[in-house]
Amino acid sequence: MSPLLYYTLPTLGGYVMVSIFFLRRPRLLHTPWVPAFCPRLGVHRGGSGERLENTMEAMENSMAQRADLLELDCQLTRDGVVVVSHDKNLTRQSGVNRDVSSLDFKDLPLYKAELEVYFSPGHFAHGSDRHMVRLEDLFQRFPRMPMSVEIKEENEDLIRKISDLVRHYDRNEITIWASEKSSIMKKCKAANAEMPSSFTFSRGFWVLLLYYLGLLPFIPIPEKFLLCFLPTIINRTFFPFSYPALNRLAAVVSKWLIMRKSLIRHLKERGVQEGFQHQDIKGSSK
Repeated sequence: MSPLLYYTLPTLGGYVMVSIFFLRRPRLLHTPWVPAFCPRLGVHRGGSGERLENTMEAMENSMAQRADLLELDCQLTRDGVVVVSHDKNLTRQSGVNRDVSSLDFKDLPLYKAELEVYFSPGHFAHGSDRHMVRLEDLFQRFPRMPMSVEIKEENEDLIRKISDLVRHYDRNEITIWASEKSSIMKKCKAANAEMPSSFTFSRGFWVLLLYYLGLLPFIPIPEKFLLCFLPTIINRTFFPFSYPALNRLAAVVSKWLIMRKSLIRHLKERGVQEGFQHQDIKGSSK
């Protein structure tokens, strides 16, 4: 055995053993977050699998089925009203080729009579309620209901207004900042650091990389929530292949890489709550 291997192999073996030890016992290194709530049934876009997405009717239907976390996206109207809307442009939702930001709240069009369910292509949701709602309406209607509020664009006015609403209705601990972009999340935390935050795309990838390198037990985690699509949804929505067999293989590999029991257990031990999104109330998004 060469001198290099003589020293390298024992060192590497010791590192692996120490990493596994603290991966299973993270509380020896970190004080876990104490969650203000423990959601078991979260609903995507307010429960868009059974009613028109982000309407009050959809959310009341979700509440009737004992949902305990509403996942929402917010936009800002021309007159400064925070509305719950997944899309910036209204074409898909309402058939009107206008941005939310170009209209006053009172002029926003109705939703279409039916909308395709995001996680179930070819399936459509219907409902009698076709009105867009203000975020403030939801805070008033469901004062203690936890909500995840996703910000898709670097709109500081939108972020500030959401922060002000959260503070006004005393919802700092039960309203989650969410965004795919770290630059946006930085602005969200600056506006209201008391609100818990979820992982951005890059932060989620970074945590996964640290896990496989064995470094995760030694790194602080400021986020309190990991909200992630199921691997099948990631593949079908963001990285689809032309051949069904490749899609199935990609889903299996993604599932093996992402949904590791030891990783999820480690995050839970550190107070990070996880939610994997699939159906929009039928089957839940947890």
